Amino acid sequence: MAANLNDIRTILGDARAELMAKPNVVATGIGYKISQGKKTDELALICSVESKKAKQALSAREVIPATIQNIPTDVYPTGVIHALQDPTQRFRPAPGGVSIGHINITAGTLGCLVKKNGTVYILSNNHVLANSNDAEIGDPILQPGPYDGGLYPQDHIANLSEFIHIEFAGQGSSCPIGSLAASVLNGLAQMSGSKTRLIPTRVQAVNNLVDCAIAKPLNAFDVKNEILGIGAIQGVSEASLGSEVKKSGRTTGLKTSFIQQIDVTTSVSYGSNKTATFVDQLMAGEMSAGGDSGSAVLNNRNEIVGLLFAGSNNTTIINRIQNVFSKLQVTLA
Repeated sequence: MAANLNDIRTILGDARAELMAKPNVVATGIGYKISQGKKTDELALICSVESKKAKQALSAREVIPATIQNIPTDVYPTGVIHALQDPTQRFRPAPGGVSIGHINITAGTLGCLVKKNGTVYILSNNHVLANSNDAEIGDPILQPGPYDGGLYPQDHIANLSEFIHIEFAGQGSSCPIGSLAASVLNGLAQMSGSKTRLIPTRVQAVNNLVDCAIAKPLNAFDVKNEILGIGAIQGVSEASLGSEVKKSGRTTGLKTSFIQQIDVTTSVSYGSNKTATFVDQLMAGEMSAGGDSGSAVLNNRNEIVGLLFAGSNNTTIINRIQNVFSKLQVTLA
């Protein structure tokens, strides 16, 4: 009897850490097994890799087993998964799907409009609106983004209001309580003649759910509550395995694909040796390129299901919109 999806989710949860620790693996998730280049109806544990290597070139530790607890595995060569950011026209009012960006980045995509405490905001990625954690609340947001010719102050459309911090691998931060305790103990050590000193650090969780931020428009009439080439969003929905999705982005425009994997854990490169691990993601096929980050992802009923933020040459990584809305405490405008 075929295993059901919940059983496979449990198996993936148990095996995820070991699979993600293998060299070359950049993502794990649940999808349909590919056989002879064609999608089958058989659910499998999918390991996405930077490049597919011959089995004889791998050590025993590096090989992905053919099955895990009787569930088949499959290997997808996706390449390194990058946060999508890159380079169009000035829009007033500006709809979702057009170029936007923090004053110090290149350009990303305006996702859609959301509401918090009765106020309307622009939704996009942290790395689009908040410069990958390096921005300050109140910073100018330009439309079009700087790469597309956006200039301050004439193209200043909004100010950064809030962003969810991205936890990058290997980065810790000091703890006030730990700093105080270390200071006291180091003082005692100095008095006693000891050369030993304590350095306070805090090990932070490296798993992320979302890459998202919101910005408040300077003028409500400067934004438009619809998606370029798609129209108005008709509600919020969950994306299911195999479902069709679409997005409108500043680089590749309107493109469609389908959800290839759910429950995805993936490492995402943000450049400059900055990597972040994301969990509970969706993976679609080729429907994006640099600069499409921040695009709202919709199903065929025009319901929003996710926020596009990363991808490779043949895959697209999407935050589940439920996680985005929950973290930011927003709703559709």
